Amino acid sequence: MVKAVRMVGRFGGLTAAIAVVALAGGCTSLRSHQGYIIDADLVNSVQPGVDNRASVIQTLGKPSFASQFNNGEWYYIARDSRNLAYMNPKARSQVTLKIAFDQKGVVSNITRTGLDQVASVRPYRKTTPTLGRKRSFFEELFGNIGSVGAAGAGTGGGDDSQP
Repeated sequence: MVKAVRMVGRFGGLTAAIAVVALAGGCTSLRSHQGYIIDADLVNSVQPGVDNRASVIQTLGKPSFASQFNNGEWYYIARDSRNLAYMNPKARSQVTLKIAFDQKGVVSNITRTGLDQVASVRPYRKTTPTLGRKRSFFEELFGNIGSVGAAGAGTGGGDDSQP
């Protein structure tokens, strides 16, 4: 009997240690990288007035996205973020490389920006405020009963003979 109690005590301690390690693993911060992987040597090799669209694609690859305006500026975006377990990720660093082209397709300007240009947008609650009366869930659900085909609501029959 004493042997059985000692075995349970040992396995109980082992189980507790495994549980602590598993719980601590859930608190580990997760790192992620999104977007373009920036190579400083390649970026520095692109020169305004010298390179064109074809040479930029050969050097840097396809852009993350291209602007629809201003002669189609190209953007290369890289973001590193961290989060704990189930929480939303927070950006730790971001580099945005904007390459502007002139009318002939030659690089005219290269701009680098960081995390300081990122805007934080917080939605207003979970609803969009509207003007008018506020209706309950059931009024929204059953509010149109009886109004379909009501007088003055139009023909509703799909008859194409009337002008």
